[in-house]
Order: sequence, then C-alpha cells, then structure tokens
Amino acid sequence: MKTILSGCLLVATSAFAQLQLPAPSPAAGVKQTVGLTDISIEYSSPSVKGRKVWGDLVPFEKPWRAGANAATKITFSKDVTFGGKPVPAGTYSIVAHPTAKAWQIALSKDLGLWAGGKQYDAKDDLVRVPATTAAIPSRDRLAYLFSNTTDTDTSLDLEWEKMRISVPIKTGTAEQAAQNIKDAIENAWRPHANAARYLNDNSKDQATALKYVDASIAIDNNWFNNWVKAEILNKQGNVAEARKHAQVAMDLGTKDPNFFFKDAVAKALATWKAK
Repeated sequence: MKTILSGCLLVATSAFAQLQLPAPSPAAGVKQTVGLTDISIEYSSPSVKGRKVWGDLVPFEKPWRAGANAATKITFSKDVTFGGKPVPAGTYSIVAHPTAKAWQIALSKDLGLWAGGKQYDAKDDLVRVPATTAAIPSRDRLAYLFSNTTDTDTSLDLEWEKMRISVPIKTGTAEQAAQNIKDAIENAWRPHANAARYLNDNSKDQATALKYVDASIAIDNNWFNNWVKAEILNKQGNVAEARKHAQVAMDLGTKDPNFFFKDAVAKALATWKAK
C-alpha cells in the first residue's frame, strides 16, 4: 500500500510540474530598424483587468518599471539621441516618472532593477527626458510600438488603458552611411589584391591576376598589393620588374606596423637580386 501511495504521489507531483497556465503579464518584445540602427524592447505586458491604471495601479510621483515583473529593457545597436539627448549603443532599463500633469522617461544603466526586489536609484540614470502623452482608444494589455519611422527617426510609444506615452528617437543614419561608403571605397583595393594573390597561388592564370593587382594598386598603392604584384611577376619570369615591386613593398612596409611579410620580401630582394 505504501508503495502504491508513493507512486500515486509521484504521478500527481509530476502532473502539477507539467501544468502550464497563461502568465498574468506575459513576456513581449518589439524590434525596429531605423536606417542602420536596430532598436529592440523587451518587457512584460500586464492587462487592465478593470482596474484604474493611472494614478492608482501606476501611482503618480513614483518611478515605474514601464511594464511588469523585471525592468523593461531597450537596446540600441548604434548611438542614438533619445528625447534629444545622446545615448551610446547598448542596453538600458526604462524607468517612467509619471505625474498627473507630465511624464519623464529615464534610461538607467542598472539592468537588474526590480529583479529580486532591487529598487531604482536615480544616480544610475544615463538620461532623463520629457515624454508626450495622448489619449487613445482603450487598450487592455500594455504594448510598446514604434511609430512614424523613417530612415533617421522613430517614436517609441507605450500604450496602455487610454493613454499613449511617446519619446522621439533619432539615429545618425546619414553620418553612418557616409562612413560606410568611405570605408568601402578606401578598402576596395583589398578584394582585388586578394583575388590576384589567390589566382597566382592556385592557378596558372597570372595574366588575370596581374589585371586584378594593377586595379588594386590604382585604388591604393600599398606594400601588400605591390608584394602580390612582385610575386606574380616573378612567377611569370619577369624578375627585374618583380624586384622593383618588391622594393616598393619594402619601402612602404617599413612604415607600416603590420608589415607581416617583411621577412618574405627581404628574402625575395636578396634572392631575386642574385638572379
């Protein structure tokens, strides 16, 4: 009997352990790309359930986690301005400061807020900015949205009950795109040089390899592509021209702390000179 009873208790315990029920404030998230910047929100979404929200469930004059359970978190993949104030790329806790007349939204560097009862401390704020409010049709469950999104701007909106709280976010899309273009153009010599080196090392098509390395040198004359050209010319049997480009590689390379083929170039200059 004792064995049977123990078995029944084990089955019952296992059944309770597998019981799944809806969470009162389920986890939620939203993500938006603004130009070249990814912005995401992670939060828990409570429902109104017939309660008075503003000034009661969410008291005025007290910091609020802007959601349920642990702190609501926002992540920026690149630097932005949040409510007009600069914010570096990273993850922050959102802390709302509601009053009956006006709202402010803070981004806190403390990501552990309200987990295990940890309380908010204003000294951890990175920024605190004013937010605008507007009346909306009734929304039972709290939700975050991005609205009026362009390549450079978006609005972070928190909607719940009959209110929307909004903060503008601006990204540095134009500057980031300009830098990406600059970097791509300045480094366009690399794929040409790498293609030339691959062909020279792995095929007999030195003619095409020479075209690629000449294109690389035309974009940016540096020690690496001159060394690649020297190797191609040497393989073609044009030792005199090969040595000229090896010497250019040596002259330019000595000014570069990353001259990682220095020994190979020096050896080539000595060997090819002997020929």
